[in-house]
Amino acid sequence: MQDLHTSTVARLVRAHLGDEIGAVTLAALNMTPALLSDEGERVSRASMATALGAALFRTVLDGVPSAAGYVGERLEIDTRITLDHGALRTILFPDGPTGALPGGQEAFARILRPLGYVEAAQYPLPRLRMTGHAWCHLDHPEDILQYFVSELHVDQFDAEFAAAAHRVFDTSLDPLSAQAKAVLDRFAAEGSVPFAEAEALLPVLVSAFDRAHEPAFEDDYETLLAQSKEAAWIATEGNAFNHATDRVADVGALADALRAAGKPIKDKVEHSASGRVHQTAFRADMVERPLRRADGAPVTRTVPGSFFEFITRDTLPGSEALDLGFDSGNATGIFAMTRTP
Repeated sequence: MQDLHTSTVARLVRAHLGDEIGAVTLAALNMTPALLSDEGERVSRASMATALGAALFRTVLDGVPSAAGYVGERLEIDTRITLDHGALRTILFPDGPTGALPGGQEAFARILRPLGYVEAAQYPLPRLRMTGHAWCHLDHPEDILQYFVSELHVDQFDAEFAAAAHRVFDTSLDPLSAQAKAVLDRFAAEGSVPFAEAEALLPVLVSAFDRAHEPAFEDDYETLLAQSKEAAWIATEGNAFNHATDRVADVGALADALRAAGKPIKDKVEHSASGRVHQTAFRADMVERPLRRADGAPVTRTVPGSFFEFITRDTLPGSEALDLGFDSGNATGIFAMTRTP
């Protein structure tokens, strides 16, 4: 067993982010020793999944000031972040792909499955006309972050909305190269790949968690916004991490402390129907994003970006295992964090 600095995960992350930023990013994360081995010139699917999670965490720190501030304050008191899950939103058309991307969550299922993830559960989100899909890692389910991938069902909106959605999202490109797909296939077949292949794959996978389509026309953005704040969010942010989540011991106490400190925390903590999963979040930071006028001229708009979430998971009845589930009601409440104030 090796330490954080010489592990396969660290080598991958530092190769992607650079030595300095990579080291800082890794030092902010609480990782189980089981994920910090030196695998030599092979990279297991668990190490690849962990490195991807760390790299995506970096995108949140770089793009979400409130998240970076929170993480910095935790590190000041020698408390690291336990990445519980990351969330992203996708568009699902009833009649085919999303531009050059596979439709809905399949754009990410094709990445997650080869890296050792399985779809653990589905969560209907009827108020949002969406469905959430939880992806959990087979090898280290409590220690490698999960993904909560939601699909927005375009066929549950009217024809005007569908036409606008097609104009926006049909421009989507596929960030995965043929080489990247071949390495994912090797992960799926063998469970590991040579280090050089994993090193080349990581930035390609990270690029998939971004906006893959052209900036939307203002009129189309307004059409989406009028019927679905979530669709409008995808129109400007694409498939970026909607949020990353810190697993904490007592989310209620943390929320009270953050609120007292004047942080942009949600008004209340969401509790699952089981009573075992407790969640709250910062409100999304506002960001500047490009749109296009009818004549194609660029214009900038201030819109909600991503945010940071907090979760406490109790153990399952009669077990020491954490309840790794989600909850439709909780998710619906958390989704509101990206709505314009």
